[in-house]
Amino acid sequence: MKRLLILSGKGGTGKTTTAAAFIHFAKAKAAADCDVDAPNLHLVTEWNEDPHVTDFYGGEKAYIESDKCIGCGECENHCRFDALIKNGDRYTVNEYACEGCGVCAYVCPRDAIRLDTDQAGRKMLYLDNGVFSTAVLKMGRGNSGKLVTDVKMAMLKNAPETDLAILDGSPGIGCPVMASISGMDLVLVVAEPSFSGISDMKRLIQTAETFRTKLAVCVNKWDISPENTQKIQDYCIENRILFAGKIPYDRHVSAAINAGQNLAEVDCPAREALLEIYKNTCKLLV
Repeated sequence: MKRLLILSGKGGTGKTTTAAAFIHFAKAKAAADCDVDAPNLHLVTEWNEDPHVTDFYGGEKAYIESDKCIGCGECENHCRFDALIKNGDRYTVNEYACEGCGVCAYVCPRDAIRLDTDQAGRKMLYLDNGVFSTAVLKMGRGNSGKLVTDVKMAMLKNAPETDLAILDGSPGIGCPVMASISGMDLVLVVAEPSFSGISDMKRLIQTAETFRTKLAVCVNKWDISPENTQKIQDYCIENRILFAGKIPYDRHVSAAINAGQNLAEVDCPAREALLEIYKNTCKLLV
């Protein structure tokens, strides 16, 4: 099974729209959404049944046993993160502020506070039409890389016999992106023809190259700046990276996204350009 990961250097370039279209073109039976901070690939793909949901645990948070708490305030006085909240004559913990350092548990005279494993997110596995793995991380949690790895492993473990798995990653170059790239056969970078888009694309390519993974690049909304699109093509030539194609600005795309449609099912110029990019990308996976 070949593994194709679709990434972008910044948000809003069309990465998830591209991934959803590729899944449709390939009739993929194995897919994953590794953007655990803001997963939305499931909204425009064909996995519609209720998923199998499991909790994801990572790190530790403070927990207060209310029947032991005497409201003395020692925990609040020593907490550097303002995570302890007075609630009547007892204290509670703000889970989003708590860093799990354990100082509050150390100073509590009644042993009312303990550190416990944090329920940091949820993993969802759809099995109604092949396998689709995704997850959502709670706000402020720092375990995104580990959760992405769990998402990938769930897809691989449950995938049927199939030629191609398609994964949608996070924007940028942070931990979830690096966890996504590991073990991939090809990374397709969706770039935007703007100054910031080019800069972010280069940073992402440099990150992916540390994994020695094959790379390809396409440009979305290329005709809003033909000059910058040419700069991207020139960069790909200079660095021996496949330029897979370019997608025109197309008002049908916004309409399809707002309607929750997969662009692969919409008859429009952007769809035809995406199909050509899909074919060019698949040639690298042979």
